Amino acid sequence: MIRLRRQDVGVWRLVAQRVVPALDDAAAVVTHLGAVQAQDLRAAATAVALRTRPGTTAGLAAALDAGTVVRSWPMRGTLHLVRAADLRWVLALCATRTITATRRRREQLAITDADLDVARATVRTNCPPTGATRADLLAAFEAAGQGTSGGRGYHLLHHLALTADLCLGPLAGREQLFVPLDSWVPEGVLPPDPLAEWTRRHLRSHGPTTATDVAFWTGLPLGTVRRGFEAVRTEFETVDVEGVEHLVDPGLPDLVEAHRSAARGVHLLPGFDEFLLGYADRSAVLAPQHAERVAPGGNGVFRGMLVAAGQVVGTWTRAGDRPDVVPFTELSTTRRAAVDRRARTLPSGRLDQRD
Repeated sequence: MIRLRRQDVGVWRLVAQRVVPALDDAAAVVTHLGAVQAQDLRAAATAVALRTRPGTTAGLAAALDAGTVVRSWPMRGTLHLVRAADLRWVLALCATRTITATRRRREQLAITDADLDVARATVRTNCPPTGATRADLLAAFEAAGQGTSGGRGYHLLHHLALTADLCLGPLAGREQLFVPLDSWVPEGVLPPDPLAEWTRRHLRSHGPTTATDVAFWTGLPLGTVRRGFEAVRTEFETVDVEGVEHLVDPGLPDLVEAHRSAARGVHLLPGFDEFLLGYADRSAVLAPQHAERVAPGGNGVFRGMLVAAGQVVGTWTRAGDRPDVVPFTELSTTRRAAVDRRARTLPSGRLDQRD
């Protein structure tokens, strides 16, 4: 068993998530991470670009246009980028809970099962394999007698994505088109044990991590996740973080040793980055007294993060082409210079620019 200080957890996670060392391309990043939180597509594109050797958004734009990566609501009712070949089985594993949890909202919006059937038939008629805009589909719903105001149209699209009828695929300028899942995404290979595979994917890419973290990430019940943990436990190394058991990929300690200096350096990570949002307990990398500064008001919107030595030490927002960095405490001259260097190479995140 490896014993790890709590203050070192963030450095290990930066390496596990391949902030360093970077991977070859965007599809490799999404496959490695399993899912990349993407309700803010610009932030997600930045997160992926930072983890690739080219460091640009061009790779993700190409992967979306080619259909190797898609965007949908596979877990927790939240938009994520996922490898296209994984989407169906991840939806089957995780989306049922979201469908059940949103039943009350469907009732409030007067959406019946018959309405969902009409919406599904409307999509099949009005969403070609090359894709349709959100506005086009909402107009088609209206023409079919399905009102779209008050969030009703959004919920129809959301539900059809959860049931594997739709996903978000190629780009049209700054907009991402909806596409029929059956025509856009070829049938993937179903893992022998989907729960074990999804647990394995998280452990490989997010370690050190716990069963509670995986339950938060997937939105699955803790008891279910513990079964997944037990199914793959022998494949992973146990790490003790101040008395709490975590698991990591067995190759991670050597990778950390090889890239510790770079991982401990300065990083500008976007809002909603997996470095923070991939875990139930974020206190190992973000001091509780600063949590409000990263997610003001607790309204679900996360600012970009300044990370140093594996800790969140400030926030940043975009100010034109340059990030406006606000540290929690005054930065040393050396660290400020490092922030400036990072800022000059920060991807724009704009997929239409493909920087």
